[in-house]
Parts: sequence; structure tokens; C-alpha cells
Amino acid sequence: MRLVTFGEGEGRVGVLDGDEITVLDVGTMRAYFERGGADETGERVPLAETRLRAPIVPKKLFHTAGNFREHEEESKRVGWTHEIAPWIVFFQNVDAIVGPDEPVVYPEHLTEELDYELELAVVLRKAGKWFSPEEAADYIGGYVIFNDITARDIQRREMRSGVFSFCKAIDTFCPLGPWIVTPDEIPEPHDLAMELRVNGEPRQVSHSGRMSVTIPEILSHYSALGYSAGDVLSTGTVSGVAGFSPDAASLYLQPGDMMEAEIERIGVLRNPVVSWQEAHGEPAPPRVRW
Repeated sequence: MRLVTFGEGEGRVGVLDGDEITVLDVGTMRAYFERGGADETGERVPLAETRLRAPIVPKKLFHTAGNFREHEEESKRVGWTHEIAPWIVFFQNVDAIVGPDEPVVYPEHLTEELDYELELAVVLRKAGKWFSPEEAADYIGGYVIFNDITARDIQRREMRSGVFSFCKAIDTFCPLGPWIVTPDEIPEPHDLAMELRVNGEPRQVSHSGRMSVTIPEILSHYSALGYSAGDVLSTGTVSGVAGFSPDAASLYLQPGDMMEAEIERIGVLRNPVVSWQEAHGEPAPPRVRW
């Protein structure tokens, strides 16, 4: 089942069925998981006549990092003051979430090194705390694509303290979508091809089976913090990010670029990059030096 949020404002909730959306009797996707599901209203909306939104705005977005060994290895090229390795966690700014086809705004007054990070994210089916890896499957409500946009120049400075959060939490830096795919359609989340393209060119090509730690282990490890129904937990990016490449400057995102983040069995999350001027109708504020 593919769960979608669609329409204007905060949107409506439904199930994608071919070229139509079957509308559900619930106000938000968070409420869908809090209620443990929803009934069909009988209304159907043609997909071509509406707009898909970010499928969910969670109460908490657990951002975990360093879970792919290949990304850990490529990070050593840039000489961070602190290592990128499993068991890094921080909270993402949920106000930065955008949905499919919504633009990522390039804040040129803040950064000159805008980067992409393809990630598989998990949606929590129900609230929970202190559960084991063996119990984790019962808490998974679905899977969604997350593109962890990062300002590398800001991150480089933040890493002096070992903390990086602002660089990933700027407005529009959290593309999520295009829908939530329920676990019955993805029986093995560690067997999914992953690819991120910029203007059709493959940049990140990998596989979810390359995680250093498993999704149940990640979910269990952070369950000590307590999950709410509808929370989202990212599982880290794969290799191939611009900032850790030998020719990083030529690969950073620019206004006019189109990103396509694809994960097998889920779909494709597309987001254009636009300038501050295009997004806001005025020049960017004065340059901020970090």
C-alpha cells in the first residue's frame, strides 16, 4: 500500500491506487498512524488532478548518520575533525520538510557548497520505547525516501565541535516522499537498489544491503529516546556525495539542477533546485560568514 498526502494546505490523506487516490477519513498522516489506520470515504481523486505533498510531517524526525560503511570510508578524504561512523543521531527540523516536485531553495547567503544525500527512512507505526531489535519489525509502519540536503561549508565548521545540525536543517533542506510504502510491499528493506541522479547523471549508486548496522538495530538503539506514532527515522546516506568526492566543486548543486532520488520498491522523489531570487522574488540577504 502506498500512503499519500495530497491537495492544498495541510493536504488530505489517501491510498494510491493506479492513477487514482482512494481518500481516507483522517485529517493527517500522523493521525492515521496515531489511530492505527483509517477507513475509506468512498471518494476517489484522479492523481493527475491533484498535487502530492510530503507524505508526513512527523512529531520527531530522528536523523541517524554513518550507518553505511562506504560513506564512512569516503568521509575520510576530507579530514573531518570527528569521524562519521554508526550511532550518530540528532533531530531534523521538521519545518524544513518539502514534498515531491517542491523546490529546494539555494540560500546563497549561507552556503556555496550545496550537497545531496540519498537515504532510506522508516516511519514508526506506533509509539514505543526500550524495545529490542527482534521487536523492531512491529514498530515499522512504512518506508519513505529522504534526500538529506547539506551545506558542506557550514558542516565543515560545525564538525569542529563534532555536532552538525544547522547545515542540514535550513528551510527546504528536507525533501521527503513521494509516498509511504507499507512493510507488506517491502519484506526485506536491506535488499533495495538506491540511486540519486542530478540532471539525469547518476551520482550515488548503492544498495541498502551495504548498511554496517541493520534497520532493527538502529530502531532499537534509539528507542531509548521514545518514539511517537508517525515519527520518521533516517538510516544514513550511501557513498557518492559531492562533498566527499575528489572534484567536489564541480558536483555541488546549483540553481536549475533537478535531483531524482530513487529507491527500489518505493519510487522516485524529484526536487528542483532554485535560487533565492526565484523562490522569494527578491535578492538573497547579505552573505553570512560561518
